[in-house]
Amino acid sequence: MGSSNIRVRFAPSPTGPLHIGGVRTALYNYLFAKKNNGTFILRIEDTDQTRFVPGAEQYIIESLNWLGIPFDEGVETGGDYGPYRQSERKNMYAQYAYQLIDNGLAYYAFDTPEELDAMRERLKAANMPPKYDAASRMSMKNSLTLPEDEVKERLERGDDFVIRIKLPRNEEVRFEDIIRGWVVFNTSQLDDKVLLKGDGMPTYHLANIVDDHLMKISHVIRGEEWLPSAPLHVMLYKFFGWDMPQFAHLPLILKPDGNGKLSKRDGDRLGFPVFPIDWEDPKTGEKSSGYREAGYLSDAVVNMLAFLGWHPSDNQELFHLEELVEAFSLERVSKSGAKFDQDKAKWFNHQFILRADNQDLKTLLASRLEDKHLAKGEQYLMDVIQMMKEKVSFAQDILSAGDFFFEVPEEYDEKVRNKKWNAEAASGLQGFAAYIEESKPSSSDDFDAALNTYATENEINKGKLMQPLRWAVSGQAGGPPIFDMLALLGIEEVVNRINLVCEKFATSN
Repeated sequence: MGSSNIRVRFAPSPTGPLHIGGVRTALYNYLFAKKNNGTFILRIEDTDQTRFVPGAEQYIIESLNWLGIPFDEGVETGGDYGPYRQSERKNMYAQYAYQLIDNGLAYYAFDTPEELDAMRERLKAANMPPKYDAASRMSMKNSLTLPEDEVKERLERGDDFVIRIKLPRNEEVRFEDIIRGWVVFNTSQLDDKVLLKGDGMPTYHLANIVDDHLMKISHVIRGEEWLPSAPLHVMLYKFFGWDMPQFAHLPLILKPDGNGKLSKRDGDRLGFPVFPIDWEDPKTGEKSSGYREAGYLSDAVVNMLAFLGWHPSDNQELFHLEELVEAFSLERVSKSGAKFDQDKAKWFNHQFILRADNQDLKTLLASRLEDKHLAKGEQYLMDVIQMMKEKVSFAQDILSAGDFFFEVPEEYDEKVRNKKWNAEAASGLQGFAAYIEESKPSSSDDFDAALNTYATENEINKGKLMQPLRWAVSGQAGGPPIFDMLALLGIEEVVNRINLVCEKFATSN
């Protein structure tokens, strides 16, 4: 298969917000397509109208756009293989189910829900798996057991029916999975799944296979939860006589403790988002938080997701999207589940904040900026962003952690006060304040030299002044490099704050 014929699809159902497991599936499809000069398609699988949620489709598109993994073909974008919503394709599926009936590979089933329940109870009582299969179908009401004229009569009368696949008894189904190697099932483990419902709507299985075939999908890259459906899909390709795409089933994303799959309900309960962007359920009004609004950069989320189940051939830990495309291969995706690690997610975010353009960070902060942040001009704010980004995991923390750049601290770290603040420190700082008012340092190096000279001339240990000085100016125990901080605040502000602290915490000892 030539590389330009590579066509992959991400096919979510619009039943709510897109879980990050789904986002990772989209990302891997995107990376694989771009690596191979292929096409990445977004198809919306909305055949189950009972579970349809308004706004979910828009949410999916906005999420992919925010992450910078747009699709080449699909809803809203269009393409040669549309429509790309299954609900708009529903008239094309039934013919394929009837084609299987004509070839003796599917059958009509007229069983009522009560009859199906009774059959399952019977099998359970006999310690057999309760499924509609090659054995149990022979005792049910279907076109394999009923006389031909009765079948015809029922269809003409408009009786309720479904069309089920007729799987062979005890046949081996094998396919090679790019991630898992050879996967082998036996048809005796499967049941005769419904392909077409009574209302003429296809089930997921039929619609999925027909769409993948008609859209010329070359590789089906999807979550491990679809692995049990794969043998049925393989049989459908075989029954239709169609070329089969290559399968790759991605490992599950596990809860942080490794116990079970990370679910949509885990997010806010465990204290971190499991959705790309904020979502409010239109039916219940329930809100779920997203990575974007929590202050994550899209690059950080892309890296975090890429590493949940894949690793590069070298030890590189940070990738821009183009680099990820270059490095990605399905062969390097692991079979075993990947534990979600919130600390790692924060680490990625910190790394990308360090690398981010300060103007971009300012744009991210735009909605949080108050008058006080702009009072000293644009350049001052940019200098604060540059200085504080070293210290934070999230952009919004630049303003809260660096608040002392914009106003006099309201609170002062108690531990520093108890350990380092005494009469000696107070008089040392007051002397330093007077010294800089005269010597007028302006740059970071000037302030450093000023403290050195002042300490030497007055025979004070410079180290003993550093922490009280930082504390007096910022209220904090740690922070950006102290002399950079003093240079940005300027002499007048530094002197003012030293005097203020000496008054506020007057020492008697």
